[in-house]
Amino acid sequence: MSLHVIVGAGPVGASVARLLAGRGEQVRIVTRQGDGPDHPGVERVAADASHVAVLCNLTDGAAAIYNCASPHYHRWPADWPPLAGAMLQAAEHHGAVLAITSDLHGYGPVAGPMTEETPMRPNNIRGAVRARIWHDALEAHRSGMIRATEVRGSDYVGAGARSLLTEMVVPNVVAGERVAVPADLDTPHSWTYVGDVARTLVAVASDERAWGRPWHVPTAAPASIREVANRTAALAGAPAPRLSSLSAPMLWLGGLFNRNVRQLREANYQLRGPFVLDSSAATGTFGIQPTPLDDALRETVDSMAAARPT
Repeated sequence: MSLHVIVGAGPVGASVARLLAGRGEQVRIVTRQGDGPDHPGVERVAADASHVAVLCNLTDGAAAIYNCASPHYHRWPADWPPLAGAMLQAAEHHGAVLAITSDLHGYGPVAGPMTEETPMRPNNIRGAVRARIWHDALEAHRSGMIRATEVRGSDYVGAGARSLLTEMVVPNVVAGERVAVPADLDTPHSWTYVGDVARTLVAVASDERAWGRPWHVPTAAPASIREVANRTAALAGAPAPRLSSLSAPMLWLGGLFNRNVRQLREANYQLRGPFVLDSSAATGTFGIQPTPLDDALRETVDSMAAARPT
């Protein structure tokens, strides 16, 4: 039984904790509030993981450290550098594998499906932050200081996931309300199931073949927002979706008054054209098959129903 330390208790961090605990591993999950799954095999610790000394103490003897943290988007430039830096130093201090959860922002606008060989050319601050986290970890790996790997997924779907799909599309479709999104409704888009992110993280942390490079999370075939809305309605027994696309000028105007909309505006290129992730490398190497999109959508719908007040 090895110690595995997870920083962050969002849907990915909680799923990683449950997976590892189910395998009989010693699991410690670290968050500012001491959050995490209520599981007898998971130790929940309240601490600021951006403090190097604190994190080094909590990771003493760890076989792996999992970066599943998720600062608020507008806080990325301030919060990520000390947090990622502390995890890197803790991994070096204890000889632990550093497994990083990431996304596709670092690639910037691309033509064609994204692979792990796609150059990192971020065009906004979020992408630049993500690219820097991996650059620093990769440099440390290449210099022999640590063993590092990173998994990258597209917009999330599944219980607890936060994305345009789970916040603007699925709830309104289930409620029979109009869906208005700042996106092309018919362009193909990859949607990554949070449970598959967790499975991939656990796999790459313990497999030497995974270290020193990024991996795309096994992800189901892309589907447009219109297709996803129709499939969600069928699964939920809801009426046919009523969809509309918000124009770029309307999104720009909304960003003047809402910082969350402003962050979405910076990455709107992901929603106006094809945004497709190629995850064949991870599937071929580790044998991880992506969860069917309908199963992920069903979980999303069911979790939202369970969370509604009775």
